[in-house]
Amino acid sequence: MSSWRGGSSDTDDGDFDESRIRIRPHPRGTRPRTKTRPEHSDATVGTVLAVDRGRYTVLIGENSTDERTLTATRASELRHGSLVTGDRVDLVGDTTGGEGTLARIVRVAPRRTVLRRSADDTDAIERIIVANADQLLIVVAARDPEPRVRLIDRYLVAAYDAGIHPLLAMTKIDLADPTRFLANFAGLDLTVFCSGTDTRPLADIRAHLVGHTTVCVGHSGVGKSTLVNALVPGADRATGHVNATTGRGRHTSSSTVSLRVQDASHSPSTGWIIDTPGVRSFGLGHVNPRNILGAFPDLAVVAEECPRGCTHLPSAPDCLLNESLSAGTLGAHGQGRLDSLQRLLTTFSS
Repeated sequence: MSSWRGGSSDTDDGDFDESRIRIRPHPRGTRPRTKTRPEHSDATVGTVLAVDRGRYTVLIGENSTDERTLTATRASELRHGSLVTGDRVDLVGDTTGGEGTLARIVRVAPRRTVLRRSADDTDAIERIIVANADQLLIVVAARDPEPRVRLIDRYLVAAYDAGIHPLLAMTKIDLADPTRFLANFAGLDLTVFCSGTDTRPLADIRAHLVGHTTVCVGHSGVGKSTLVNALVPGADRATGHVNATTGRGRHTSSSTVSLRVQDASHSPSTGWIIDTPGVRSFGLGHVNPRNILGAFPDLAVVAEECPRGCTHLPSAPDCLLNESLSAGTLGAHGQGRLDSLQRLLTTFSS
């Protein structure tokens, strides 16, 4: 006996006969999935402190009598999104933090800030480093390895683009005088800390970290993890050395982790410092140049009258910033501020 296959067979003339169609019953266990997701109204709020191979260390109940850390995994509906240190998340499941327990992250709150970089300047795909930081502590050595102005400029551009306030810590000043290098940033509203082997201004740095979430970045070998260990006793972040032949530091910190900074007076006031792996490059393919200008509000007001599409570089025709500099109307620090802005814009566009 033959069955109908949408056309004529050797036993009929091809006429459609609905009664001859056999409908296979729905297989068991394959009910259609619903798009409705539970609301998780009883979810617990936490902050991601570290990420390690699909497992997330999360702090809940911060600064309360019930403060604790737990391990979590992400829910299946979050598998296509990024989840990074600093994210505020909602958790369900076992949130006791007991040994062997595993909670589940079901939501990620909107991020206030995002520090990111791209693989290179031609790559528009962003790599998110941390979320919700409000300060960027740039660590650079006076020597071993030699400081690089352009790398610091790139950190600054990324900070301004993210709306994060930058700080600069200069280490190893016992090996070289940092004055000439620091002159490159004289036109910026940049707080600078200088330290040698035995004169690290820990109290000053710690005072600027309390009450903030600060992400720490720097070239490999500049002493970034050493600084973090000094600020957070017991952190035990791995430290390395600089290769005498290449002048490059060895990557030591392999993960991004958030650590609590205690006020020097042992008051309840605390802050967070996020240590990141050392990098030798910092792509800016994702940056919006308007955000760089926005970090110079005094110059941004003048630039509002510039022609559409003005680059604000020294060669830009009819640029009001350059004309105001020539007319002497940018103020006492106008030239230094404009030089800094144009260098950062050049860093982004080159």
